[in-house]
Amino acid sequence: MKSGQLSSLSDAIAIRQQSLIPLIQQLPPAGARPLTVAGRVAGWVTQRATECLAELAGVRVSDEAVHVAAAPRERLPLDVVMQKVAFTLRDNGCLRGWRGELLDVYGEGRKLCVLERAAMRPLGLLTKAVHLNGWSTDGRLWVARRAETKATDPGMWDTLVGGLAVAAESLDTSLVRECHEEAGLNPTDIHGRSALRVVLRMHRRLPEGYQVEDMLVSDCVLPEGTVPVNQDGEVSEFRLASLEELWSMIEEGVFTHEAEACILDSLVQRYRTGVA
Repeated sequence: MKSGQLSSLSDAIAIRQQSLIPLIQQLPPAGARPLTVAGRVAGWVTQRATECLAELAGVRVSDEAVHVAAAPRERLPLDVVMQKVAFTLRDNGCLRGWRGELLDVYGEGRKLCVLERAAMRPLGLLTKAVHLNGWSTDGRLWVARRAETKATDPGMWDTLVGGLAVAAESLDTSLVRECHEEAGLNPTDIHGRSALRVVLRMHRRLPEGYQVEDMLVSDCVLPEGTVPVNQDGEVSEFRLASLEELWSMIEEGVFTHEAEACILDSLVQRYRTGVA
């Protein structure tokens, strides 16, 4: 398939997007309970995490939900309670590693506090992932293979850049940081990027809990001659794929679900704007 045939892909793209839904829009794990943080609905706690946290100051477990709030009698503000939640989950083997990164905790659209990244999934809290689809001037797409050491989806293919937004950073700042860490791209390399847009909110059951994640993506045509170089050890290789190669990879199922959704969205955007 040649790039000028992009419009003929529109039906195939729609079918592929539809096939992703059962994989990225799933109900919470069996036994999970709703979670409130500071009185606002915020997530879904796994049954195992609920059992581990039941006796912790600032945590109240009811038949219907788990509630986390500041504990004024113990003089524990909310952030300290959440820190203790993370440590308790870690000490009870509920976490996959420990990242030492703080993410914002959202409830009903508001930022409420911060929490260790590794603790987000057992609590089913919302995260925000920023991606970059990096196109070449001749219409090919840069894609990245995740390192075999990655805890999630090792060895799978991904967007050129993808990572979680961390606390105290704007989404755009997180994207710029991730571009440097994962692909060695400087702000001038991605100067012409589009504004971040939400592709979808994913709900996926994972072994450690529940992934609730807003996937945001930006598209950019990289300057002629730009070659990505990984800086943080999380990418094993990069590949510049033609539309034919890209679609073959999609059909083979070698991309993470998140990457496939972001790439399909980019193809739709290019089709709508006549870029082919």
